[in-house]
Amino acid sequence: MFCGDYVQGTIFPAPNFNPIMDAQMLGGALQGFYCDKDMLINILTQRCNAQRLMIAEAYQSMYGRDLIGDLKEQLSDHFKDVMVGLMYPPPLYDAHELWHAMKGVGTDENCLIETLASRTNGELFQMREAYCLQYSNNLQEDIYSETSGHFRDTLMNLVQGTREEGYADPAMAAQDAMVLWEACQQKTGEHKTMLQMILCNKSYQQLWLVFQEFQNISGQDMVDAINECYDGYFQELLVAIVLCVRDKPAYFAYRLYSAIHDFGFHNKTVIRIIIARSEIDLLTIRKRYKERYGKSLFHDIRNFASGHYEKALLAICAGDAEDY
Repeated sequence: MFCGDYVQGTIFPAPNFNPIMDAQMLGGALQGFYCDKDMLINILTQRCNAQRLMIAEAYQSMYGRDLIGDLKEQLSDHFKDVMVGLMYPPPLYDAHELWHAMKGVGTDENCLIETLASRTNGELFQMREAYCLQYSNNLQEDIYSETSGHFRDTLMNLVQGTREEGYADPAMAAQDAMVLWEACQQKTGEHKTMLQMILCNKSYQQLWLVFQEFQNISGQDMVDAINECYDGYFQELLVAIVLCVRDKPAYFAYRLYSAIHDFGFHNKTVIRIIIARSEIDLLTIRKRYKERYGKSLFHDIRNFASGHYEKALLAICAGDAEDY
């Protein structure tokens, strides 16, 4: 697959949308004698993000209450994280996840890697704006203070969102591949810098050619070469960039599989990917997951999650009958 290929999400704008009616139903579900969690799932997972924001506005004017506040008050645990997460506009959701990845005890480097390696220039720009507005902090400064070394340099380069777009120069590809090959041999600080400059700034189209040239020159796959030459979070970040260039939905399928099977269902990662990709490429991610791992994502979520948390995740995944 090439990055320009068609991808599809699982959530679309609901037809015959009526935000006032939805707000009324949610009011009944949240403010009644008991919380009707099924109603929350039925409404919020079946509306696109823009519609959810309109529902929140209608809810505010109808009840004088904040819908996110009421969800936080009435719900708990991972189910709460899913339902509240659905209410954030995508750039703010990314910003929220990054803030929490850096502001606790220790840093969640995997969240930084997955988010910054996979977002487009436009998404990165909106994410920086949302972060600044929501937290009155500068995203670049926070990343700088929470990370170190070449891992930090690469994140700082990615977060600027200055990757070339839609441009490929076959003549330059061989030259870039030589630089990457040397960087895997020499491993000096200067070579690491050159390596990350190419991976962070060249267009996906160009890198596609560069990786092919790299294979020709070295007889080795780019990912294998990085794994052999480098280690730690720097290595993980470089690999994430390469995998996103090659096939972004396959990268997310791999991240989900790893979160479910290698980390005993790492809830934060599963929730983050399913919400963040729901309107972009989650349907394609599901297909890649099934192709690569034999079991459907639906099947694995059912195996590991339970209750309304499970119901909500499955509703966002929008599974077909054969996925059960």
